Amino acid sequence: MPAIAIVDLEVFYRVGVPDAERAQPQRLLLTLGLEADIAAAAKSDAIADTIDYFAVTQRLLKFGDGREWRLIEKLAADVADLVLAEFRPQMVTVEVKKFVIRQARYVSVTVTKRRKRLI
Repeated sequence: MPAIAIVDLEVFYRVGVPDAERAQPQRLLLTLGLEADIAAAAKSDAIADTIDYFAVTQRLLKFGDGREWRLIEKLAADVADLVLAEFRPQMVTVEVKKFVIRQARYVSVTVTKRRKRLI
């Protein structure tokens, strides 16, 4: 299936193992790959026939409000669950980039989840 990509969305969430690291929101970059059948949208030119990537980004910009995570692994899984539940792609891949090791450009975690099929 074709994919919709949102690459390096800048968000500010509270994440880190030490309490001090979670004291203030820190800059993270989120990259999402949304697997969805976009054939209907390609034919109709209607936003209702696809995943509204603007709505996805707006939701993710606010997702960290009032929340915190210790691990980016949990954060990536939570983002994937949110996107699956609210925007209904067939599958979502989420990469979270964190900038905490000075000697490295970034560290990242990638999680892929598929929507459960009802029988």
